[in-house]
Amino acid sequence: MKIALITAGAAGMYCGSCLRDNTLVNALRQLGHDALLIPTYTPITTDEDDASQRRVFFGGVNVYLEQKFWFFRHTPWIIDRLFNFRWLLRWVSRFAVQTDYSQLGELTISMLAGQHGRQAKEVEKLVCYLRDEQPEVVLFTNALLSGAVPAVKAALGVPVLVTLQGDDIFLDALPERDRSRCLELIRANDRAVDAYISTSVYYADYMAQYLGIARSRIEVVPPGIQLAGHGAPRPVSTQEPFVIGYFARVCPEKGFHRLVEAFIRLRQQPGAPRASLKASGWLGANHRGYFEEQLKRLEAAGLRDDFEYVASPTHQAKVCFLRTLDVLCVPTTYREPKGLYVLEAWANGVPVVLPAHGAFPELVEATGGGLLVAPDSVEELADGLRRMLTDADLRGRAGQAGAAAVRQRFHAEIMARQTLAVVARFCPSLDPPSA
Repeated sequence: MKIALITAGAAGMYCGSCLRDNTLVNALRQLGHDALLIPTYTPITTDEDDASQRRVFFGGVNVYLEQKFWFFRHTPWIIDRLFNFRWLLRWVSRFAVQTDYSQLGELTISMLAGQHGRQAKEVEKLVCYLRDEQPEVVLFTNALLSGAVPAVKAALGVPVLVTLQGDDIFLDALPERDRSRCLELIRANDRAVDAYISTSVYYADYMAQYLGIARSRIEVVPPGIQLAGHGAPRPVSTQEPFVIGYFARVCPEKGFHRLVEAFIRLRQQPGAPRASLKASGWLGANHRGYFEEQLKRLEAAGLRDDFEYVASPTHQAKVCFLRTLDVLCVPTTYREPKGLYVLEAWANGVPVVLPAHGAFPELVEATGGGLLVAPDSVEELADGLRRMLTDADLRGRAGQAGAAAVRQRFHAEIMARQTLAVVARFCPSLDPPSA
């Protein structure tokens, strides 16, 4: 079967949605399907083999120029190609990533208007490409791309599905007036959508209400990771100092500052185990000041020497980092819909301590791979970390349970087969795959 997945590049960042989409396409190919990963806005960034097509649709430069200037909405396509080279889009991404989401309301509204927006020419380019490729099903991997769905559905007449995996985070950053208009347009585009796929039960329930769509139209396919390269569970360390790890984008919404505060509180508790804090993940220029603030807090607490930031630009470097940890903690301030870093920690036998919101409870409660704490309590976070570090049996059980769950239920092939099972409902020619 030929399947087209349309994903959104994240302006040079390592983005969980891009990583998941890339893993899914590679897994679909391994199962014998002709899967295309079509990037939009910018090229994707991944630490695994990049499965995406070379051509980028809705290139960020063209989208911006068409939004701002009437002339560029009518230029010949061959002229547009001058602004769509991958190297140019990557270079521009260095500046685009610093743009506050709240300033992108008008552009988002126009994009969601599709053929009736200022980027109508870009919709036509995508439709022409897909018409030539003739996929049997098209998956848009976020609802913010749904402006193109009606045109694709009308031109190809094939099933069109939309994956929900974090759209509300962007929409909630917009001014209320812009957000309301965006939601209206997403609901209008919904008429051309055959079904939705969510990365967690929590997110399916939440987005059904948020977008105003029937919950019965949302199927849940948990994320999965490629197991190749991840290590086997390792012996539980009983030697101090223990290592508390953070692996995610270094930014406020991922809760890095909360972990820093909990780490300081933990180290200040009488009789607490000696521990160090180790962080890795994408650190952009727009959050460099935020990161420096956390270093100052550690310095003021006399703990700067017990913190280390490690760059992990490759898959091997990521695995090496994870295998140095005794526990992973990413205390997000928002409700995480996926949590790939949780699966990656588990794949290396590392237990987790996480806030009890978003997808985290269903992951931890279904596997026993860690502890859940009150989402807004730094005190409970510190206590949870202390409990995990001082109880070697708990750490061992949680790490082993997480590792077993990833290898049984949360790997790339399972994700691909479950996705195909959803697609099979709308494509009679595809036999539902065995899980």
